[in-house]
Amino acid sequence: MKTRPTKILLTTALLAMGGFSPSAFAYLDPSTGSMILSAIVGILATAGLALKTYWYKLKTLFKGQKAAQPESPAAESAPAANSEAD
Repeated sequence: MKTRPTKILLTTALLAMGGFSPSAFAYLDPSTGSMILSAIVGILATAGLALKTYWYKLKTLFKGQKAAQPESPAAESAPAANSEAD
């Protein structure tokens, strides 16, 4: 119970410092809003891509199969070069 007075003192000090802080008069131009919006959209897109990637890795881990590598359409339509050599 020795830490209780320390916590009370710390909380009181933080509230006092927050209550007596001066106001900040700052100007945010219109392009700042679009910059913040594009940063939020970028973060959401990155999080979505990471979630999708790790979801498929997790799904294949539980299925017990290797991750399927998609083949290009040109490789499917072209005949194999070694099949006619026999």
